[in-house]
Amino acid sequence: MSDQKTPQPPQRQDRQPGIEAEMTPQPRDRMENWRASGKLVGKHAVVTGGDSGIGRAVAIGFAKEGADVVILYKDEHQDAAETRRLIEAEGRRCETIAGDIGDSAFVREAVDRAAAALGGRIDILVNNAAEQHICKDFAEIPEAQVERTFRTNIFGMFWVTKAALRHMPEGGAIINTTSVTAYKGSPGLIDYASTKGAILAFTRSLSQQLYQSRKIRVNAVAPGPIWTPLIPASFDEESTAKHGQSAEMGRPGQPDECAPSYIFLAAESDSSYINGQVLHPNGGTVVNA
Repeated sequence: MSDQKTPQPPQRQDRQPGIEAEMTPQPRDRMENWRASGKLVGKHAVVTGGDSGIGRAVAIGFAKEGADVVILYKDEHQDAAETRRLIEAEGRRCETIAGDIGDSAFVREAVDRAAAALGGRIDILVNNAAEQHICKDFAEIPEAQVERTFRTNIFGMFWVTKAALRHMPEGGAIINTTSVTAYKGSPGLIDYASTKGAILAFTRSLSQQLYQSRKIRVNAVAPGPIWTPLIPASFDEESTAKHGQSAEMGRPGQPDECAPSYIFLAAESDSSYINGQVLHPNGGTVVNA
């Protein structure tokens, strides 16, 4: 991967989730340089937030390794269609399902549809969908924003996982996306960072229960500042242009630099002795466990 440190042009999107097609430059999330070795042949995966960014790179990486994939996303139809095209170009099946994972009724229906599209079995679940909203004064943080952020980022993870377990065989893998903010905090993203801390505890706790009962491994990935549609959808133009410059490597990461962590954790051939752990593609920030 390039260590290009040229800033992104200032840009802002007035919607959550963001739209990748409107970003300059486009994130690197197509896994074009990935050398596959058949780690996931015959596996069936569900990826939430799989339309773009980290989710897209993961879904394509899984497909390159031989998995069929269903992606859940909110309403970014153009991005989702492109991800599906790229997965099908690898010779794998892909279905896309749009809706709000903060709605438990939608989640139950969507996961059942996903399982049916995958032949009734979900071997790998990636809980990746999230949203964030800047608020620099905690005293002014809107209650509706807090509830919305928790509903998408952690409640949705509960609902999706609970629904997926009905279709997951023994030996499956669950991978949750947390964040470097769970470890170092973020003064302008207090509610978001709090959900990411909750995901850390969720991962560690669920890993103990599910491995003991069903040999399902549960791990997480904690990305640092990655160039995804969430960035221009969250920050103002000035902040977006500087995104990632505070990382030890002095630049934002790309989704393609995160996806290998998910592939590693999904592949039993590589990570069969790893459970309840977190990988940190964060540009060199040292964090405490």
